[in-house]
Formats: sequence, C-alpha cells, structure tokens
Amino acid sequence: MSLAPINNYTPIDLNEELVIPKIISIHYFEYSKDYAFSGEAHDFWEFLYVDKGEVGVAADQAHFNLHQGNIIFHKPNEWHNVIANGTIAPNLVVIAFECHSPAMSYFENKILHITQSMKVLLSTIVSEAYEVYSSDLGDPSLKMLEKNSPQKFGGEQIIKICLEYLLIELVRANQTLKCTNKLPSSIKEHATHYKLDIIINYLKDNLYNTVSLDDICKDTLLSKSTLQKAFKDTLGISVMEYYRNLKIEEAKKMIREGANNFTQISDALGYNSIHYFSRTFKNVTGMTLSEYSKTLQLNK
Repeated sequence: MSLAPINNYTPIDLNEELVIPKIISIHYFEYSKDYAFSGEAHDFWEFLYVDKGEVGVAADQAHFNLHQGNIIFHKPNEWHNVIANGTIAPNLVVIAFECHSPAMSYFENKILHITQSMKVLLSTIVSEAYEVYSSDLGDPSLKMLEKNSPQKFGGEQIIKICLEYLLIELVRANQTLKCTNKLPSSIKEHATHYKLDIIINYLKDNLYNTVSLDDICKDTLLSKSTLQKAFKDTLGISVMEYYRNLKIEEAKKMIREGANNFTQISDALGYNSIHYFSRTFKNVTGMTLSEYSKTLQLNK
C-alpha cells in the first residue's frame, strides 16, 4: 500500500536585500609609503578598507583621510583615487563587484568603521580568494581574476556569502543607534549621526581595552566638543558614560556565560582593580556582582 504525499507544507520566498551576482576583483595591497594611484571610474561598486596605516582618497570632488579600520564605498561611475601619505606604508583591501540591489544606495558617500566581526568576514573573503584564484591579488593592474583548476570546493560561494553578510552587517550596525528611526532632515543632523556611528563602533572595538576621552578624539579625528555634543544631544549621556555602560553590559554577559570569575572579568575589561569594577557595576546596575550572579541562579 503506497502512502499519499503530505502536501500541507507551504514554502515561503526569502527576502534578499543585497545580492552580489558577480565579483570584478579582490585585492590585498601592501603599498609603499609613497604610493599614488592617479584615479579611475567604472560602472560597478568598489570599496577600499584600510587594514593598516592611512591613506588619502578622492571621490569625485571630495577628499578624505582614511585610517586603520575605515572603509569607503565608491558607487558606479564615481571617479576615485588613493594616495599614501609619504610617512606610513598602508595595507589595503579593495574589492569591486556588481550589485543592482536598491539597498546599495545606503553606501553612497559613506565612510564607515569596521568591527572585529566584520574583520573576520573580510579576512575570510581574502583568504578564500588566495585559494580560489591564481591571480596576483597584489597587482593593481589586474583586470580579470583567473580561477585555479581544480577549484577549491565552495570557495566562490563563500566569498559571495561573506561579502553579502559584510554589507548587511554594515547596514545593521549603523541602524542600531537610538533616534535613527527617521532619516535626518538636514545635512547637520546627518553629520551628527555619522559621527555617532564612528564613535560607537570605535567604543565597541575597544571594550577589552582602556581608552580615554583624549584617545577617542585622537583615533576618530573629532574634537572633544564635537564628540560630547553628538552624544549629549542624541543619547542624553556623555561618551565616557556610554563606554562605561557598554563595558558593564559585556561584564553581565560574561557573568552569564560563567567562564570567568569576577577578577578575571575585571582584568579582561581593562579595569585597574576589582574594587573599582565592583563599584562601577553597582552604580550602573543597582546590584553588586554577587547579587547579580545570584539572580541568575534564581532564574535557572
């Protein structure tokens, strides 16, 4: 006796916000301190990520200085160049690709900051490219990637997935700020939110370090007054209060994971002493470290 197929399952179509059908080029450049590229324009997307050092970049009529951790996107037909500063020899990742998804408009005229998880995606793309392609990824004159034969199984698909994932994460990371549900109504507002993007990503990248207000200003190229005003006007707290709160949220997560004791967590998050860490934790949460830990036991 044969059984009739059960057809009461209904598949759904998956939304794909950013689809990359073709890769044009993948480069990892280790340039000299005096490198200068005269510029070009082309009908596909390209981004440049500063892995080490710093460079000057032009995009049409605008000029920017990019530092380690910055990524800039060039939209199709936008003229652009790159110039080393004559002091620091930069390492750059440059990836060009086709993408006709409307969501790509988000990246127009954008300089963003890469988080640690995004660096992993970029690293995976570059390492897979070395395996999949026989071309010299450090050759700036490369016009077409040559595939290895036989090719590493799934390599190009991993590149595609990681690149799409990276773009999605960049959009998400810069949509999580408070008060950004509506598009800014003025250039001034837009500039404020852009500054917040840079600062918050920087703070998240340095959760396990100890940075001062001076460090933040130096590394984000923002003045103290600009930096403080952006936070106070939008989030209602100071930069250092926000940084403190991020650290305490990370501490709570580490306590929940149970892999480290209080002293180890304090050390990992860059506190000078367990006593200062304990006092800060209570000021932020209203509970001592032990009290918070006990609530977790009650909730099991």
